[in-house]
Amino acid sequence: MKHRRIPKRRAAVAGAGIAALVAAGITFQTANASENSPEPTPHTLSVAKAGKLASSLGKDLGADAAGSYYDAKGKHLVVNVLDKSAADAVESAGGKARIVENSLAELKSARATLDDKAAVPGTSWAMDPATNKVVVTADRTVKGAALDKVASTVKSLGGKAELKRSKGEYKALLAGGDAIWGGGSRCSLGFNVVKGGEPHFLTAGHCGNAVKSWSDSQGGQEIGTTQESSFPGNDYALVKYTADTPHPSEVNLYNGSTQAISKAGEATVGQKVQRSGSTTQVHDGEVTALGATVNYQEGQVDGLIQTTVCAEPGDSGGALFAGDTALGLTSGGSGDCSAGGETFFQPVPEALSAYGAEIG
Repeated sequence: MKHRRIPKRRAAVAGAGIAALVAAGITFQTANASENSPEPTPHTLSVAKAGKLASSLGKDLGADAAGSYYDAKGKHLVVNVLDKSAADAVESAGGKARIVENSLAELKSARATLDDKAAVPGTSWAMDPATNKVVVTADRTVKGAALDKVASTVKSLGGKAELKRSKGEYKALLAGGDAIWGGGSRCSLGFNVVKGGEPHFLTAGHCGNAVKSWSDSQGGQEIGTTQESSFPGNDYALVKYTADTPHPSEVNLYNGSTQAISKAGEATVGQKVQRSGSTTQVHDGEVTALGATVNYQEGQVDGLIQTTVCAEPGDSGGALFAGDTALGLTSGGSGDCSAGGETFFQPVPEALSAYGAEIG
């Protein structure tokens, strides 16, 4: 099909994302440095190459690896390890080693304890490779006995976890506005995809649960119908185009231009990213954690990308991307684009795999 640019009135449909914001100097310790030997110089790497190196080292080191992240300023891959032998292997491969106390197995065990004892609505947790701990966050709605429950669980985990408070509130909401509409609700379109040779798009699962028939204006003609959605647990939905609507593989940058999207990829901690949504348009930030868990009022969602990018109600489903690579779908978070806050995203590769679809 020959693709043409979407008219302005349909700009929000052009891969910008549906908007119902779901809801919601590090000091590096070089392991093999000594008084008589210079500190090894880590390789300068792109985010993509750092991600590949992290994956390779993770497999090679096994239980001796304890997480990694990308140092965007130095353009290095920092790898947490448990002993000098593993540190030597990291530095030989071009990474920067950092000997830490907690293993991945210990941090995963801490997460399992949190899942079992502290799954209170308004909380989230994720393994933070920079601190080598599971960082637990409680939003402003967590009070009294609920807060005591979370705090005591975190305390029982000792140096494996720490508790922080958020001034905002974790939400998974739909909002009224002018983007992709259905039954008075508004979300943001994430990415245009192809399944079985036919055009579809991805958005948030909480959006797909709420809306079955979508239009590109309030009360407008149907352009697509929700085929499948998953929320909570996951937060993705697949919508099939039912009208002859232009569907280029692009993200709306809200400045008269678009960003072409050619592929999907996995995010990396420390990576600089952008988000596009119909409420707050385009904002940027950094990936702070992967595999995050958020306890919304509707239930728990796992495996999310945690970022410093702001978002607001109506941005849900919108596109998280880096250059031409699709990374995530806006799920939810706390705060807004005035005060800031954290935002969580459903990884795109997982949604594509679940639906047998591909970017296009």
